Amino acid sequence: MHGMIVNGVRYAVQTVGRGQPLVMLHGFSGSSADWSLFVPLFAQHFKVITIDLLGHGETDSPTDPMRYALKHIRRDLTTIIEDLCDQPAHLLGYSMGGRIALILALHHSKLFRSLILESATPGILLEEERIDRKESDEDLAERIEQLGIAAFVDEWEALPLWETQRSLPADVLERQREVRLANNPIGLANSLRGYGTGVQPSEWDNLYTLDMPVLLLTGALDAKFTHIAQQMCSQILYARHVAVPRVGHNVHLENPRAFAHHVLEFLRGFGAN
Repeated sequence: MHGMIVNGVRYAVQTVGRGQPLVMLHGFSGSSADWSLFVPLFAQHFKVITIDLLGHGETDSPTDPMRYALKHIRRDLTTIIEDLCDQPAHLLGYSMGGRIALILALHHSKLFRSLILESATPGILLEEERIDRKESDEDLAERIEQLGIAAFVDEWEALPLWETQRSLPADVLERQREVRLANNPIGLANSLRGYGTGVQPSEWDNLYTLDMPVLLLTGALDAKFTHIAQQMCSQILYARHVAVPRVGHNVHLENPRAFAHHVLEFLRGFGAN
């Protein structure tokens, strides 16, 4: 990882390989370390760029929640991508990183040639539900600050969302836990306040404007996000949805082989080496 000062904040960025750029954005409470299994593989074909999002991993965690506003995140990430990419990039995001990737692809489309979303959403359509989610995100942010990182991770890992991971090997779960524990509680709390699902404007009505190929990946056992992906697929012109059998929300953790296969199969159509 190397540091880039972007709009006054130090971002941790890693670049490996050569060729068409592939930018990878991790999920909430993760970091670029989540992609460590895939970077050597993908770097055989692409210039792989992984970024620790604001408040995560080795990137700074400012104390001012306003610095985490989506408009600033967009500006930060587009600055990094424009600086590191000499041609349009493939953009891949998981969960929270998928929400941000979708926003970037919709509003800065000239920077990208394709989009891969793993267990992602365009936001919450109904304003009343968005307000409820904003309140629950704020409650969670306060709990993270009060509990500290270790107690928060214990609570987070007990959520029903991760039920399908219970049977994974202990070393896989331990590596994921180490990535989460390396985060700063202030950074996680403020990321919820600044670019959590509750504060994100809905992008549902803009999906039809996406004019690039899109791959939507979900775990078949993750009924909520599989249904969301099916709805998205019907509104995006060049979208394909794959529901990977027998896995839940985190496809790349629960079945890395299938994840890598579907990503590379999708990207093979772009003439990469």
